[in-house]
Amino acid sequence: MFNKITDYFGRKDSNRWIFIVILIMAAVGLLAAFVLSVDAIVLAKDPSVGLSCNLNTVISCGRVAGTVYASLFGFPNSFIGLMSEPVFITVAIAGLCGVKFPRQFMFAVQVMAVFSMLFAYYLFHISLFTIHALCPWCLSVDVVTIIMFFALTRYNVNEDNLYLSKKTSTYIKSFIQKDYDKFAAASLIVIGIAMIIIVFGQSLFA
Repeated sequence: MFNKITDYFGRKDSNRWIFIVILIMAAVGLLAAFVLSVDAIVLAKDPSVGLSCNLNTVISCGRVAGTVYASLFGFPNSFIGLMSEPVFITVAIAGLCGVKFPRQFMFAVQVMAVFSMLFAYYLFHISLFTIHALCPWCLSVDVVTIIMFFALTRYNVNEDNLYLSKKTSTYIKSFIQKDYDKFAAASLIVIGIAMIIIVFGQSLFA
């Protein structure tokens, strides 16, 4: 049994580990989106209600959710997560089952991941410098979005799904083979943590 598991996740098909990472990250993102969506409905009924993640003036889901930035398109931003995360979960499960999607489809999923990454960064920036408050669930979405983006990019580059020129593809594959993409993902997360500490300092624990 152990040998079968080892063979299944062996080096000969490293893509399985990529799909495992995408599945876990998307599942966490879906959970966060669900909690945030429930909170949005609760706040819509009673804006004065205290949410469980309202820890202080800085770490406060309610404070973030009470701004116009929490519903940029006329509905809670978390609803977007409820729609997008199942797509990544489906891709991950299908990939683990050996399904290979058409190049065009995976390119479209990559575009979705890019927009997710940019949107997450935009909201993170707004939380830091405009709202001056943080939502723990939102931060968890930021982290999983970063990890999922780089995992999906690794897969799509290796499978030549991104319509890159031969020279560019060779360069990026070399970058990935040296695990620089993992370093880049970790660096973005560390930079985000550093920005939070610099901006809020001891107020995080006040």
